[in-house]
Amino acid sequence: MKRLMLGMLLAVFLFTACALPPENPVTREELMRTGIYQKFVVEESPEQVLDMLNTYGEAILKGKRNIPGKDYLVDIKLLATAEGIEVLDYDR
Repeated sequence: MKRLMLGMLLAVFLFTACALPPENPVTREELMRTGIYQKFVVEESPEQVLDMLNTYGEAILKGKRNIPGKDYLVDIKLLATAEGIEVLDYDR
């Protein structure tokens, strides 16, 4: 009985921890409003980022801060939420 309850609890946790696609697809306009292509130098095109966001609900990009003469490498995490796109950046 305890194993069954533990297994069900683990399954619920795993399913809720996964990234899910957004209910409403993210548009290119919403992506551009975040300003990631002005703040960072990113290799992925907006279409590739939109595909990741609309398929998985999140996108993790490698880039660098857009500061001339400086190379500050960052990882950029985009999350498609009901309120819009959330942008988090982390130094590498």
